[in-house]
Amino acid sequence: MTTFDERAVVHAFRDDAVGEHDAVGLAAAIRRGEVSAAEAARDARERVRAVEARLGAVQSYVETPAPAAGAGGAFRGVPTFVKDNTDYQGLPTGHGSAAFHPRAARRHAPFARQFLSSGVTVLGKTRLPEFGFSPTTEYEGAEPVRNPWHTGHSAGGSSGGSAALVAAGAVPIAHANDGGGSIRIPAACCGLVGLKPTRGRVVANAQSRQLPLDIVSDGIVSRSVRDAAAFLACAERYRQSPELPPLGLVEGPSGRRLRIGFLLDSPNGVRSDAATRAAVTGTVATLERLGHTVEPVELAMDPSFTDDFLTYWGMLSFLIGATGRTLGPDFDRRRMDGLSRGLREEYLRNWRRTPGVLRRLRRTREAYAAGFRGLDLVLTPVLAHTTPRIGHLSPTVPYSTLVERILAYVAFTPVDNVVGTPSISVPTTSATRDGLPVGVMFSGRPGAERKLLELAFELEADRPFRRIQDLGL
Repeated sequence: MTTFDERAVVHAFRDDAVGEHDAVGLAAAIRRGEVSAAEAARDARERVRAVEARLGAVQSYVETPAPAAGAGGAFRGVPTFVKDNTDYQGLPTGHGSAAFHPRAARRHAPFARQFLSSGVTVLGKTRLPEFGFSPTTEYEGAEPVRNPWHTGHSAGGSSGGSAALVAAGAVPIAHANDGGGSIRIPAACCGLVGLKPTRGRVVANAQSRQLPLDIVSDGIVSRSVRDAAAFLACAERYRQSPELPPLGLVEGPSGRRLRIGFLLDSPNGVRSDAATRAAVTGTVATLERLGHTVEPVELAMDPSFTDDFLTYWGMLSFLIGATGRTLGPDFDRRRMDGLSRGLREEYLRNWRRTPGVLRRLRRTREAYAAGFRGLDLVLTPVLAHTTPRIGHLSPTVPYSTLVERILAYVAFTPVDNVVGTPSISVPTTSATRDGLPVGVMFSGRPGAERKLLELAFELEADRPFRRIQDLGL
């Protein structure tokens, strides 16, 4: 039996207007008149206040939250938060950085408008590590975001604040985005569903459109598969992607059986730990019992992929350092944290490699597509080892050690960002000795969100996801 320190568990579930609803369920209760949007917002704010001192997930609050304008939207009246790297009118956008003092945004970012079209009530903004570079939400000079399943452990990153609030039951869903795993990593750490859409499925942010390779996708983290499906349907009603086939609303499992490849270790040579391997092999057994065909697969990646992605990550840090005054007139790159500074310095040592790096990263799609031949989806770990304790990936760790630790942890997620393919993290019934969730990841070809969601629905129905409120406090 799994043992853990129950005093380290934090959740806000209670008998109030929010209840144990997911976002779809709460919106339905609001439509039926069982509760009002104002009551849901009020009680969600009380839940946030109840857990925030122990989680540290919130960056800022909306002074007077109100449902988004318009009567439509599957999430009408559902309280939520926006990640603090996305402009929300009237709130500062700090990007998790101490290098400048942010100013209040004059208008909503394009994705914020798309998110608001679902009818949500935004309560505020969630914390992220500096510029979203880290797979944990920790800082040099501030308290970290803590995992509600065990507050001694990381909530993941970079959407750690959003994941912590949703996992703790403070709100049903929250905005997240993913440039190297930043939706899927915190989802796996916190026992949530996290889907990174196909590139172009949702509106792109302005910064991504200016980069030579757009690796960022926006989405949400949620406690149910149907919330992830409803979000994509809302996003599509707001704007249909001209490059992708229509998705529509996915409402449950499909009767078709899939051919699924799986791998336990990363194509770049990183071996997963025992608990992670057990979660994958357990999922393989479940899939076979459900009638799917599952077989080992090899993904032949360029041996330089990891170094190339790290160089590209360093280029992003360099560009932020060079253009930071657009974020705030007092921006000082010397105040960027140790990870950001180290990435920038490493890029300055290797900048001449940039053309080759971009060329090889763009070619990744060819090798990745070859690995999918004859397969519908591929199953992998989300992360190479289970959720680390606070401090293991802190930006105060010397850069060379920190990067080594990050690469030994984030060994599966970045390829989908480079290729632009959809990928979903789903919880399993597995848990670590400390009671922490362990997720697995399914990836597909561009536009394969329907297959991913249908399979996630099937797994959720077969073995309902673990619930933090069942652990006690």
